[in-house]
Amino acid sequence: MRHVQIRAFHHVAVCGGFSRAASALNLTQPAISDQVSKLEEEYDVVLFHRRNRQVTLTDEGRRLLEITRRLFEVEKQAQEMLVESRALRSGMLRVIADSAHHVLPILGRFRARYPGIEITIRSGNSQEVVASLRAYEAELGILGEIPDSPDFECIRLSSAPLIAFVATGHPLARRKTITLEALSRQMLVLREQGSMTRRNIEAAAATCGVPLKATIEAEGREAAREIVATTGGVGVVSATEFGQDSRLVPIRLSDCDACLDEALICLQERAGGRMIGAFLQSARDALAEAEQSP
Repeated sequence: MRHVQIRAFHHVAVCGGFSRAASALNLTQPAISDQVSKLEEEYDVVLFHRRNRQVTLTDEGRRLLEITRRLFEVEKQAQEMLVESRALRSGMLRVIADSAHHVLPILGRFRARYPGIEITIRSGNSQEVVASLRAYEAELGILGEIPDSPDFECIRLSSAPLIAFVATGHPLARRKTITLEALSRQMLVLREQGSMTRRNIEAAAATCGVPLKATIEAEGREAAREIVATTGGVGVVSATEFGQDSRLVPIRLSDCDACLDEALICLQERAGGRMIGAFLQSARDALAEAEQSP
């Protein structure tokens, strides 16, 4: 097995095709196809199903991809170490967050220190955050829980109670509190399955023997906010994420002490990378500064 063969396989798998892999590696498509074919022939294995100019991984291909993701991540870390003097002058850091609100103070501090680093942020619920990190599709994640896994390096960013919220014209808008039982009788606008906000409020209600059923399921926090503002529904969010919106008012849950923890996480095996480590340190510094503020 040669490095060029395994590299060709890896890029076909992650790029989704031979042409895209060739473009990513600045090679011709026949060259990529030849390297993958030699790898398959040498080990008498089929790594891709090839049908109608489309390729999909076989079971053996999927298992090999799990290994090559780690292999090329280690290679990337070795390269960063070897060019340490330049590592934080350029590069890209990918962040996936269930709420960008929590990463903004860290982002500002990091950008001030390392202006040459390009940062991309995309949204996803907690399940998507974890899946993206495990698939090496992002370096860092923000999610509404502390993962119960030794695979992750975690920094707790905040912990806030869950609250209900309604539009200013809603009949409940003048109330300061609401019970879970009363909440269950409302037109509930809840986040999609996989959201920690939804998981936590449903778990808290189940503990109290109160069934909660979503009348409207919203994909993402902003979608839930807009639906509540325009349809007369009742939403649930953490207090820190409620933000400022003149169309909406918060209502405390009087018999629910469920909280939403927000954490910055990365794979433990990647925490030693210079860019990732620098971002984690920026988070620790931002938290220390916040604790010292009056």
